[in-house]
Amino acid sequence: MSLVDVTDLTVEFGALRAVDGLSFRLAQGAALALVGESGSGKSTVASALLGLHRGTGAVVGGSVRVAGTDVRAASEEELRRLRGGRAAMVFQDPLSSLDPYYAIGDQIAEVHRVHTRVSRRAARARAVRVLERVGIPDAARRSRSRPHEFSGGMRQRALIAMALACEPDLLIADEPTTALDVTVQAQILDLLHTLREETGMGLLLVTHDVGVAAESVDDVLVMRHGKLVEQGPAGTVLAAPAHAYTRELLAAVPRVHVRREAETLESRAPGSGDPEALGQGGTGHESVGRPAETEDVRQPDGPSAVASDEPAEAAETAETAETAEAAETAETAEVVLEASGLRREFGRGRRAFAAVDGVSLTVRRGETLGVVGESGSGKTTLGRMLVGLLEPTEGEVRYRGRAQAGVDPTVQMVFQDPVSSLNPRRSVGESIADPLRARGEKDEARIRRRVTELLERVGLEAAHYDRYPHEFSGGQRQRVGIARALAADPRVIVCDEPVSALDVTTQAQVVALLGELQRELGLALVFVAHDLAVVRQVSDRVAVMRRGRVVEEGPADEVYESPRDPYTRQLLDAVPALDPAVAARRRARRRSTERREPALT
Repeated sequence: MSLVDVTDLTVEFGALRAVDGLSFRLAQGAALALVGESGSGKSTVASALLGLHRGTGAVVGGSVRVAGTDVRAASEEELRRLRGGRAAMVFQDPLSSLDPYYAIGDQIAEVHRVHTRVSRRAARARAVRVLERVGIPDAARRSRSRPHEFSGGMRQRALIAMALACEPDLLIADEPTTALDVTVQAQILDLLHTLREETGMGLLLVTHDVGVAAESVDDVLVMRHGKLVEQGPAGTVLAAPAHAYTRELLAAVPRVHVRREAETLESRAPGSGDPEALGQGGTGHESVGRPAETEDVRQPDGPSAVASDEPAEAAETAETAETAEAAETAETAEVVLEASGLRREFGRGRRAFAAVDGVSLTVRRGETLGVVGESGSGKTTLGRMLVGLLEPTEGEVRYRGRAQAGVDPTVQMVFQDPVSSLNPRRSVGESIADPLRARGEKDEARIRRRVTELLERVGLEAAHYDRYPHEFSGGQRQRVGIARALAADPRVIVCDEPVSALDVTTQAQVVALLGELQRELGLALVFVAHDLAVVRQVSDRVAVMRRGRVVEEGPADEVYESPRDPYTRQLLDAVPALDPAVAARRRARRRSTERREPALT
């Protein structure tokens, strides 16, 4: 009997059918990934496996059996035994899943006591053991810490430890690595793989990141609009996808080994338009890009294969000349932003620490500087100093040769989380209008006209002016943030993790939009991110940060193809591979390295 057996599952929320006739099976010890864009129904399926829709007003149809339990027909007591006992779930945001008041160890012990009825002492001992099992150092002491005292990766490990407290047969992981940097992501994926090997549990992984799926599972199930699009072994589906949508999904994935010239920002934008805008009147995406192809779907035969080599050689020569000319132009372009010896300390006395320590860099008109590094490396602090939101402890920032004096409207920022950066009580049009009013514009008709132009420029509609942030999808909210930054007519935009929580197709559309705006307006971009593949596709130059310092800087292709610093090589080695065989070799190499020497953190 299968560990999970789903037949003709439907989930409806009023008139919306979020899951439509889905069927699949998962054997004991196997791993399956549900892959798709935001809104495809992945998380709805995961919740249905544990009966979490019960009492919410959702209408669930079909058959769902998990670890021998008929979820739809189960009593409340049977569901309590299933949840946490036979099947456990790791949610996307560990901070909101953990109680901020109680110690981590106490929360894990409570789960164990509910299902096993052991003593408090035994439950606490169990909590320490599972924390050790997921790689929390000094687990006995750290079990007394509260969630805010853990980093993002450690909180995710704590959630996995809680899920393992009762040794479940099935682990459901809903976007477990979203917004984690590449090295922590690799550690979490390696941990899940190791736990599967040691315990024989089944794994259902919900993710929008195709690379994460390749690293972790045996089989892939691709979803779109609540329906199954394609299913099969991970190696087959990712190497030779049969469905056009799967090919489009793979084409949107940025490749860390592909040069920017070979795969431009426009060519990576999916050609079907923004799926998040469908049904909401979103327009304007057709101009952002056209359907992209991957190497998997290109045909080896045909006119291009039998044509003469001379045109190809001529094209290659022209491309080389064009690249050299572009590089020369970039070197002589106007310096619009310059940082010299930046240092920023937090805390006082013995508790003081430098989040940024002696960073110097320049940004020229029309170029993109990528800033990469792990969480805590100082990237965001540096970005906030560049726009004047933080004052340096030492050093200075100069805009077009003049020293910074507070916030300069010619340097704007696009924040990581558009939900928290937009006022929920004000329409998006009013938020976009703020920079216009701040610089003295008083004509309301002119303000509305300018905001309408900006909305349409970023692929939204004039009618969206009076809508509120909660009425938009994640990708659309990020477009609003870009429109607000453009309202001040900036010369430089600092983008702080602008696509970290978006699915790959929406991510590609936002990145393509930024590239298009940069070319049209001559903007300089500082692109702060932990996703090395995205950074390569957008950047002319890259600065790698570690513990507040820049450890390596140079042209993007040079840094990625010939990294000088061991830390840069470690970051590149942690990037998920789309080939499961390559992923397995990397995982083995990481294990070998960890045994020989401590990780660079």
